[in-house]
Amino acid sequence: MMCVLFYLTQFEGYSGANTLFNIWIKYKTRLPEWYYNEKLLKVGDSLAQIKEYKLALLQCYGRYLQQFISVNLDDITDDVHQFKSTFFPHGFRDRKAALTFHALQERNVCIYQMVCSSDRNLQNQESLKTCFNVLSSIRLVMQVALPQENLCWLIYNGTVQIYTICRHLMMIGQSAKVLEYLVWASVCMESSIPLLSVHYLTWRTTLYTAVSQCYFDCQDGINGEIFARRGLIKIDELKKLEVTSSSLANSETSKIFREATVKMSVMIFKRAVYEPRRKQKTDFRPKLRVTLKQTHKLSRPRTTTEQLLTEMFDGVAAQFLAILEALSDSSRGVCHPVPPLPDETEIHEVITELFFAGLEILSGNGIRKLKGCKVFW
Repeated sequence: MMCVLFYLTQFEGYSGANTLFNIWIKYKTRLPEWYYNEKLLKVGDSLAQIKEYKLALLQCYGRYLQQFISVNLDDITDDVHQFKSTFFPHGFRDRKAALTFHALQERNVCIYQMVCSSDRNLQNQESLKTCFNVLSSIRLVMQVALPQENLCWLIYNGTVQIYTICRHLMMIGQSAKVLEYLVWASVCMESSIPLLSVHYLTWRTTLYTAVSQCYFDCQDGINGEIFARRGLIKIDELKKLEVTSSSLANSETSKIFREATVKMSVMIFKRAVYEPRRKQKTDFRPKLRVTLKQTHKLSRPRTTTEQLLTEMFDGVAAQFLAILEALSDSSRGVCHPVPPLPDETEIHEVITELFFAGLEILSGNGIRKLKGCKVFW
């Protein structure tokens, strides 16, 4: 069936595929309902894999969902009770429940991919509206599925879909609007017991990092740092639980915890490297150029910035990542050929020190001077 569909979509167009589906539909009454539905969604998954999203949406996921509702599905994505009564009239133990959840989730994926195909940069307001409708729909599906522990796979997939769409929207300046969805995805990972394991910690940390980045994009560095520190606490809680439940030290587990800690520490450093300098203003300020020239031949740490890097990160790879993240601020032009504003002198000094530390690492001097430190991400 799938081979025939692939041939028809590639060489005969949608009309050929639709003809095949029409033939298949005629035999629907001769097949067991559960068998027909499973095969229908399986074909939809295969079509989505070869990026035939429109065909998968209309002929598979949409066709399956037609048995529950005849009106526009987007009209009920704000009402949890109506959503449950419409798609799960027999509860979540019904044989159809898992298939219905899958169809709802994949429908959202297809809609988003179709929008990207026609408007990759989401310049059209209608495209943006559709993306946010998809995010709301994914969140509603996850909200209904969250209490069901056996549906943890759907929660995980939902967080991946939310993250993918939100990162796309963040790139075009929509961080303020996607923040709530990323926070929701993070909370869902924490609320599903199977997803609290070490196996999913790397992904959970990725979501934490995205939330912090959203705050920074919105010029709300305080909450960005607070959320990152919250993430560190969650990581530490899991680490303590892992230590008490397992007597054997696992190198892979240690690596996961180390990487997660570095990611959160980088987001904390992103603000911590600047804020103390803003508060420590004095009447007399020596010229920074002379200071850096004098400290060039000294051993690390030579500046306040390098001191903080050394305290927070054990290896130069992690330090360099922190430097890059601290310099990557869309609101701060670090390479503008103009003098700094008087009230931003301290910030420009920190930026210079960050470049100074980064160049030292790239030159190899930082690695030689920190030879005893283990390099990790």
